[in-house]
Amino acid sequence: MSGKRYALATTTRRTFLHTTAAAFGAGLIQVPGAGGTRAGEPRVIEGVPFRWCPAGRFVMGSPPDEPGRRPDEAQVEVALTRGFWMSQTEVTQGQWHRLVGPWPDRPPTAAFGLGDDYGMYWVNYVEAEQFCERLTSAARRTGGLPSNWQVRLPTEAQWEYACRAGTTTAMAFGPTLDRSQANIATVPHVPGTAASPLNHGVPVGSYPPNAWGLCDMHGNLFEWCRDWYHARLPGGIDPEAIERGAPNGDGSYSRVRRGGAWTDEPQYCRSAMRLRYESERRSDHIGFRVVAVQA
Repeated sequence: MSGKRYALATTTRRTFLHTTAAAFGAGLIQVPGAGGTRAGEPRVIEGVPFRWCPAGRFVMGSPPDEPGRRPDEAQVEVALTRGFWMSQTEVTQGQWHRLVGPWPDRPPTAAFGLGDDYGMYWVNYVEAEQFCERLTSAARRTGGLPSNWQVRLPTEAQWEYACRAGTTTAMAFGPTLDRSQANIATVPHVPGTAASPLNHGVPVGSYPPNAWGLCDMHGNLFEWCRDWYHARLPGGIDPEAIERGAPNGDGSYSRVRRGGAWTDEPQYCRSAMRLRYESERRSDHIGFRVVAVQA
Protein backbone atom coordinates (compact mmCIF):
# COMPACT_ATOMS: atom_id res chain seq x y z
CA MET A 1 0.00 0.00 0.00
CA SER A 2 1.36 3.37 -0.99
CA GLY A 3 2.72 5.57 1.78
CA LYS A 4 0.84 8.49 0.21
CA ARG A 5 -2.36 7.12 1.71
CA TYR A 6 -1.20 7.89 5.22
CA ALA A 7 0.22 10.88 7.00
CA LEU A 8 3.65 9.68 8.13
CA ALA A 9 2.32 6.16 7.92
CA THR A 10 5.32 4.06 6.96
CA THR A 11 9.02 4.25 7.68
CA THR A 12 11.84 1.76 7.87
CA ARG A 13 12.77 0.62 11.36
CA ARG A 14 16.07 2.50 11.19
CA THR A 15 14.41 5.72 10.04
CA PHE A 16 11.70 5.32 12.66
CA LEU A 17 14.16 4.97 15.51
CA HIS A 18 16.38 7.78 14.26
CA THR A 19 13.51 10.20 13.69
CA THR A 20 11.91 9.35 17.01
CA ALA A 21 15.12 10.02 18.88
CA ALA A 22 15.55 13.33 17.08
CA ALA A 23 12.00 14.41 17.78
CA PHE A 24 12.23 13.64 21.47
CA GLY A 25 15.66 15.22 21.65
CA ALA A 26 14.28 18.39 20.13
CA GLY A 27 11.84 18.72 23.01
CA LEU A 28 8.63 18.12 21.09
CA ILE A 29 7.17 16.38 24.11
CA GLN A 30 7.10 19.70 25.92
CA VAL A 31 3.80 21.57 25.67
CA PRO A 32 4.17 24.83 27.59
CA GLY A 33 1.18 26.09 29.47
CA ALA A 34 -1.40 23.42 28.78
CA GLY A 35 0.17 20.00 29.07
CA GLY A 36 0.15 17.60 31.98
CA THR A 37 3.07 16.36 34.02
CA ARG A 38 2.26 12.68 34.61
CA ALA A 39 0.23 9.91 33.05
CA GLY A 40 -3.36 9.94 34.28
CA GLU A 41 -3.21 13.45 35.71
CA PRO A 42 -6.80 14.77 35.90
CA ARG A 43 -8.10 18.03 34.48
CA VAL A 44 -11.56 19.43 33.84
CA ILE A 45 -12.18 21.49 30.70
CA GLU A 46 -15.58 23.19 30.54
CA GLY A 47 -17.08 20.59 32.84
CA VAL A 48 -15.65 17.64 30.91
CA PRO A 49 -13.12 15.51 32.88
CA PHE A 50 -9.90 14.65 31.06
CA ARG A 51 -6.79 12.58 31.80
CA TRP A 52 -3.24 13.28 30.60
CA CYS A 53 -1.62 10.87 28.15
CA PRO A 54 2.11 11.65 27.91
CA ALA A 55 4.19 11.47 24.76
CA GLY A 56 5.65 8.04 24.16
CA ARG A 57 6.21 5.05 21.93
CA PHE A 58 4.26 1.82 21.64
CA VAL A 59 3.47 -1.04 19.31
CA MET A 60 -0.01 -0.62 17.80
CA GLY A 61 -1.99 -3.66 16.70
CA SER A 62 -2.02 -7.25 17.94
CA PRO A 63 0.48 -10.12 17.85
CA PRO A 64 -0.34 -13.07 15.56
CA ASP A 65 -1.29 -15.34 18.47
CA GLU A 66 -3.79 -13.01 20.15
CA PRO A 67 -7.23 -14.69 20.35
CA GLY A 68 -9.77 -12.92 18.18
CA ARG A 69 -7.12 -11.15 16.10
CA ARG A 70 -8.20 -9.83 12.71
CA PRO A 71 -6.10 -9.40 9.53
CA ASP A 72 -6.16 -5.59 9.74
CA GLU A 73 -4.35 -5.54 13.10
CA ALA A 74 -0.78 -6.21 11.89
CA GLN A 75 1.55 -4.52 14.34
CA VAL A 76 3.36 -1.24 13.62
CA GLU A 77 5.66 0.91 15.73
CA VAL A 78 4.32 4.31 16.69
CA ALA A 79 5.81 7.38 18.31
CA LEU A 80 3.54 10.09 19.67
CA THR A 81 5.76 13.12 20.10
CA ARG A 82 3.25 15.25 22.00
CA GLY A 83 1.13 14.39 24.97
CA PHE A 84 -2.62 14.98 24.91
CA TRP A 85 -5.63 15.12 27.18
CA MET A 86 -8.25 12.42 26.60
CA SER A 87 -11.76 12.66 28.00
CA GLN A 88 -12.06 10.38 31.00
CA THR A 89 -15.25 8.86 29.67
CA GLU A 90 -17.31 8.76 26.53
CA VAL A 91 -19.06 12.07 25.87
CA THR A 92 -22.33 12.01 27.77
CA GLN A 93 -25.85 12.99 26.83
CA GLY A 94 -25.68 15.76 29.44
CA GLN A 95 -22.47 17.17 27.98
CA TRP A 96 -23.96 17.07 24.50
CA HIS A 97 -27.13 18.84 25.58
CA ARG A 98 -25.18 21.52 27.45
CA LEU A 99 -22.66 22.30 24.70
CA VAL A 100 -24.55 21.53 21.49
CA GLY A 101 -28.22 21.48 22.37
CA PRO A 102 -30.78 19.47 20.37
CA TRP A 103 -30.28 15.81 19.58
CA PRO A 104 -28.81 15.47 16.07
CA ASP A 105 -31.22 12.75 14.95
CA ARG A 106 -33.43 10.58 17.13
CA PRO A 107 -33.26 11.14 20.89
CA PRO A 108 -31.67 8.60 23.23
CA THR A 109 -34.17 6.22 24.83
CA ALA A 110 -34.37 4.02 27.90
CA ALA A 111 -34.10 0.97 25.65
CA PHE A 112 -30.44 1.79 24.90
CA GLY A 113 -29.57 4.04 27.86
CA LEU A 114 -31.09 7.38 28.78
CA GLY A 115 -29.84 10.09 31.14
CA ASP A 116 -27.28 12.85 31.54
CA ASP A 117 -24.61 10.38 32.71
CA TYR A 118 -25.12 7.95 29.83
CA GLY A 119 -22.94 8.06 26.75
CA MET A 120 -24.16 9.96 23.72
CA TYR A 121 -25.16 7.78 20.74
CA TRP A 122 -27.19 8.13 17.52
CA VAL A 123 -24.42 10.51 16.49
CA ASN A 124 -22.45 10.33 13.24
CA TYR A 125 -18.88 11.40 12.60
CA VAL A 126 -19.64 14.96 11.51
CA GLU A 127 -21.92 15.50 14.50
CA ALA A 128 -19.21 14.24 16.85
CA GLU A 129 -16.85 16.78 15.30
CA GLN A 130 -19.49 19.45 15.92
CA PHE A 131 -19.27 18.71 19.63
CA CYS A 132 -15.48 19.08 19.43
CA GLU A 133 -15.84 22.50 17.80
CA ARG A 134 -18.30 23.68 20.44
CA LEU A 135 -16.07 22.51 23.29
CA THR A 136 -13.00 24.10 21.70
CA SER A 137 -14.77 27.44 21.31
CA ALA A 138 -16.12 27.40 24.85
CA ALA A 139 -12.75 26.48 26.38
CA ARG A 140 -10.84 29.12 24.43
CA ARG A 141 -13.41 31.76 25.34
CA THR A 142 -13.11 31.06 29.08
CA GLY A 143 -9.37 30.39 29.09
CA GLY A 144 -9.73 26.67 29.71
CA LEU A 145 -7.54 26.06 26.66
CA PRO A 146 -4.95 28.31 25.00
CA SER A 147 -5.71 29.49 21.47
CA ASN A 148 -3.20 27.00 20.03
CA TRP A 149 -5.01 24.00 21.54
CA GLN A 150 -8.16 22.34 20.23
CA VAL A 151 -10.57 19.52 21.06
CA ARG A 152 -11.06 16.89 18.37
CA LEU A 153 -11.66 13.18 17.89
CA PRO A 154 -8.63 10.99 18.65
CA THR A 155 -6.54 9.38 15.96
CA GLU A 156 -6.41 5.59 15.99
CA ALA A 157 -2.90 5.78 17.41
CA GLN A 158 -3.94 8.12 20.22
CA TRP A 159 -6.96 5.98 21.01
CA GLU A 160 -5.08 2.68 21.25
CA TYR A 161 -2.15 4.24 23.11
CA ALA A 162 -4.52 5.68 25.71
CA CYS A 163 -6.53 2.46 25.93
CA ARG A 164 -3.43 0.37 26.54
CA ALA A 165 -2.01 2.81 29.11
CA GLY A 166 1.34 1.06 28.95
CA THR A 167 0.00 -2.50 28.66
CA THR A 168 0.72 -4.99 25.88
CA THR A 169 -2.03 -7.51 26.62
CA ALA A 170 -5.25 -7.91 24.65
CA MET A 171 -7.11 -5.72 27.15
CA ALA A 172 -5.97 -2.94 29.44
CA PHE A 173 -6.85 -5.29 32.33
CA GLY A 174 -4.95 -8.32 31.04
CA PRO A 175 -5.47 -11.07 28.46
CA THR A 176 -9.21 -11.43 29.11
CA LEU A 177 -12.23 -9.29 29.93
CA ASP A 178 -15.38 -10.03 31.89
CA ARG A 179 -18.56 -8.24 32.88
CA SER A 180 -17.11 -7.02 36.17
CA GLN A 181 -14.71 -4.91 34.11
CA ALA A 182 -16.83 -3.64 31.22
CA ASN A 183 -20.34 -3.44 29.82
CA ILE A 184 -20.06 -6.21 27.24
CA ALA A 185 -22.09 -9.10 25.90
CA THR A 186 -20.97 -12.51 27.04
CA VAL A 187 -22.13 -16.11 26.91
CA PRO A 188 -22.73 -18.31 29.98
CA HIS A 189 -19.57 -20.37 29.72
CA VAL A 190 -17.21 -17.38 30.10
CA PRO A 191 -15.75 -17.64 33.63
CA GLY A 192 -16.68 -14.85 36.02
CA THR A 193 -19.53 -13.47 33.92
CA ALA A 194 -23.28 -13.51 34.24
CA ALA A 195 -25.40 -15.57 31.91
CA SER A 196 -27.24 -12.61 30.40
CA PRO A 197 -25.78 -9.33 29.10
CA LEU A 198 -27.41 -6.01 29.94
CA ASN A 199 -28.25 -5.27 26.28
CA HIS A 200 -28.06 -1.50 26.73
CA GLY A 201 -25.67 1.26 27.68
CA VAL A 202 -24.88 2.18 31.28
CA PRO A 203 -23.80 5.45 32.92
CA VAL A 204 -20.21 6.24 31.99
CA GLY A 205 -17.62 5.36 34.62
CA SER A 206 -19.64 2.44 35.98
CA TYR A 207 -16.63 0.12 35.62
CA PRO A 208 -13.00 0.31 36.78
CA PRO A 209 -10.69 2.70 34.89
CA ASN A 210 -7.46 1.67 33.21
CA ALA A 211 -4.05 2.62 34.63
CA TRP A 212 -4.38 6.19 33.32
CA GLY A 213 -7.81 6.76 34.81
CA LEU A 214 -9.77 6.30 31.57
CA CYS A 215 -13.12 4.53 31.83
CA ASP A 216 -15.08 2.44 29.33
CA MET A 217 -12.29 2.07 26.79
CA HIS A 218 -13.60 -1.48 26.49
CA GLY A 219 -17.32 -1.97 25.90
CA ASN A 220 -20.34 0.23 26.60
CA LEU A 221 -20.18 2.21 23.32
CA PHE A 222 -18.00 1.99 20.24
CA GLU A 223 -16.11 5.24 19.71
CA TRP A 224 -15.42 7.23 16.56
CA CYS A 225 -11.79 7.83 15.62
CA ARG A 226 -10.45 10.57 13.36
CA ASP A 227 -8.78 8.26 10.81
CA TRP A 228 -10.21 6.98 7.56
CA TYR A 229 -10.28 3.20 7.55
CA HIS A 230 -7.42 1.40 5.79
CA ALA A 231 -6.76 -2.32 5.84
CA ARG A 232 -3.30 -1.62 7.28
CA LEU A 233 -2.64 0.37 10.43
CA PRO A 234 -0.77 3.65 10.02
CA GLY A 235 2.55 3.65 11.87
CA GLY A 236 5.51 5.94 12.38
CA ILE A 237 5.62 9.40 13.88
CA ASP A 238 2.26 10.84 14.97
CA PRO A 239 0.39 8.81 12.35
CA GLU A 240 -3.03 9.67 11.00
CA ALA A 241 -4.82 8.24 7.97
CA ILE A 242 -5.91 11.55 6.45
CA GLU A 243 -6.83 10.19 3.02
CA ARG A 244 -9.70 7.87 2.28
CA GLY A 245 -8.96 4.17 1.92
CA ALA A 246 -10.55 1.75 -0.52
CA PRO A 247 -14.27 2.32 -1.02
CA ASN A 248 -16.90 0.00 0.42
CA GLY A 249 -18.97 -2.13 -1.91
CA ASP A 250 -21.60 0.59 -2.27
CA GLY A 251 -19.01 3.27 -3.07
CA SER A 252 -19.06 4.87 0.39
CA TYR A 253 -16.00 5.34 2.61
CA SER A 254 -15.50 4.49 6.26
CA ARG A 255 -13.89 5.98 9.32
CA VAL A 256 -12.62 3.81 12.17
CA ARG A 257 -14.48 2.91 15.34
CA ARG A 258 -12.80 1.43 18.39
CA GLY A 259 -13.44 -0.17 21.76
CA GLY A 260 -16.42 -2.47 21.33
CA ALA A 261 -19.86 -1.97 22.85
CA TRP A 262 -22.56 -3.50 25.00
CA THR A 263 -23.49 -5.54 21.92
CA ASP A 264 -20.10 -7.24 21.70
CA GLU A 265 -18.32 -10.23 23.20
CA PRO A 266 -14.84 -9.70 24.70
CA GLN A 267 -12.81 -10.42 21.56
CA TYR A 268 -14.48 -7.46 19.85
CA CYS A 269 -13.52 -5.13 22.70
CA ARG A 270 -9.75 -5.71 22.59
CA SER A 271 -7.32 -2.78 22.63
CA ALA A 272 -6.30 -3.48 19.02
CA MET A 273 -9.78 -4.22 17.67
CA ARG A 274 -10.85 -1.87 14.86
CA LEU A 275 -13.92 -1.78 12.66
CA ARG A 276 -14.98 0.40 9.75
CA TYR A 277 -18.15 2.49 9.76
CA GLU A 278 -19.45 4.99 7.23
CA SER A 279 -19.18 8.59 8.43
CA GLU A 280 -22.82 9.40 7.73
CA ARG A 281 -24.32 6.52 9.70
CA ARG A 282 -25.51 6.46 13.32
CA SER A 283 -26.16 3.63 15.75
CA ASP A 284 -27.60 2.89 19.16
CA HIS A 285 -24.20 1.58 20.32
CA ILE A 286 -21.70 4.02 18.75
CA GLY A 287 -20.61 7.17 20.57
CA PHE A 288 -17.31 8.98 20.98
CA ARG A 289 -14.74 10.49 23.30
CA VAL A 290 -12.48 13.44 22.60
CA VAL A 291 -8.91 14.62 23.02
CA ALA A 292 -7.46 18.06 23.64
CA VAL A 293 -4.29 18.57 21.61
CA GLN A 294 -1.91 21.28 20.58
CA ALA A 295 -3.15 22.52 17.18
